[in-house]
Amino acid sequence: MAQSSRVQLAVVLAVAVLVTIGIARWQTRPSAAPEPAAVTSTCAGQPLTAARQLRGMWLTTVSNVDWPSRPGLSEEKVKAEYREWLDLAQRRGHNAVFVHVRPAGDAFWQSDYAPWSYYMTGRRDGQGPGWDPMAFMIDEAHARNLEFHAWFNPYKASQSGVFAELPPNHPLRAHPDWAVTYPAKGKGSRLYYNPGIPEARKFVEDSILDAVNRYDIDGVHFDDFFYPYPQGSEDFADEATFRAQGRGIANKADWRRDNVNLLVRETNERIKAAKPWVKFGISPFGIWRNASTDPLGSPTRGLQSYDAIYADTRRWVQERWVDYIVPQLYWHIGFAIADYAKLLPWWSELVANSPVQLYVGQADYRIGQKGAWANPAELDRQLALNRKYRVTGSVHFSARQVKADRLGAVSRYAEAHYREPALVPAMSHLPGERPPAPEVEADRVDEGVRLRWEGDATSYAVYRLDGDTARLVATTRGATWVDTTKGEGAQTYCVTALDRLWNEGSPSEPRVVS
Repeated sequence: MAQSSRVQLAVVLAVAVLVTIGIARWQTRPSAAPEPAAVTSTCAGQPLTAARQLRGMWLTTVSNVDWPSRPGLSEEKVKAEYREWLDLAQRRGHNAVFVHVRPAGDAFWQSDYAPWSYYMTGRRDGQGPGWDPMAFMIDEAHARNLEFHAWFNPYKASQSGVFAELPPNHPLRAHPDWAVTYPAKGKGSRLYYNPGIPEARKFVEDSILDAVNRYDIDGVHFDDFFYPYPQGSEDFADEATFRAQGRGIANKADWRRDNVNLLVRETNERIKAAKPWVKFGISPFGIWRNASTDPLGSPTRGLQSYDAIYADTRRWVQERWVDYIVPQLYWHIGFAIADYAKLLPWWSELVANSPVQLYVGQADYRIGQKGAWANPAELDRQLALNRKYRVTGSVHFSARQVKADRLGAVSRYAEAHYREPALVPAMSHLPGERPPAPEVEADRVDEGVRLRWEGDATSYAVYRLDGDTARLVATTRGATWVDTTKGEGAQTYCVTALDRLWNEGSPSEPRVVS
């Protein structure tokens, strides 16, 4: 979601939206720390070690928060800016990007289900830029061996709640009965697809599957926009839909949750039917329910996404309707209403004994705010805490804050936790196979040590012998790599092949370069 909305929610939470009086005692024993280095085999008799950790950032396009810097830029400028963001991701040790491709009922590709995004074209008539941004974005990410997760806001139909401002080719002009304006009028009013109308839900799914089928994306990603966050006492205007499409569910809140559950389950099923290797993940609001409301909830006193926006995130994990979950834990360690150090174990326990991977949404946008966020060590401390629990990655909100590096906090945590490259965690429940070992040659060149190989894999991992272990030093989608460190003495290398789901094959024969 856009930064302003996230900040607003944090403020709402801090002033005790749905605040309860007490807080239930809740304790948990820390889970075994995820292995920081997965031993897969040996190189010259020494174990291969590589961190298995997803590291990414959200690249927000709504209101041009991150990219493009403004609407209507030339193709060359848009491409140059995007490459700069990917260069930043590489410098910070990331291996994935989460790019807003359907921010508000629009699209960053030629779609029959949505008009072109104004944030790309600078035009409000729904017409395109004359080139294919989606293909470019994916190709550039893959060239750097970054996973590309296409980020969709499924229900949002327009940032404006004024129907007359929709582009001429907007789907709601043909189906005005699918639209709900919330709030009904005034500042901040937006248009939404009505989640309770089956045809609207299928249309939203079709729009997502259009991108899945046509492009080589690695993941489909939702954030926390389901039913809109409540604005005062105003209700979402779907009473007539509830009466007509209730499916025998007596309680409207339960019906709304079921509508969202259907979207999540069906989207996952349709993705896997089309391309079984494409991941599906959601980044929900950080609180499911408070323990004072539900004994299964977390030791918190804030807004409950189960009740406020009808997002039953706990069930999505239990039913395995998602491959990964990225709760937005945008509060500091020790925050009384929602303590990061208490929420993190709750989410860790939720994914225990499940194939669903837990990443954490990290609040880089809060760096430099008053209180705990004025300490540049806050995110460093949070990432260190992640290692004590079943956390296999982090996604940072958002790219602009990663670039800004306020207080030097990003440099601090990147040096402490992202200094060495990492492989994206494999997902054993998705179809994949370990590629055979490549045939490798090595020699010295002016720049350093050059490795060349032959193989048939998505990407490759390069290991260099360092004392009693062989450490990961690079990943690449190419067939050559140059070690520019120019270390003195003999250097020993091995290369492994990886499929698109980061399943790793056996290492090559060691290559020693004197």
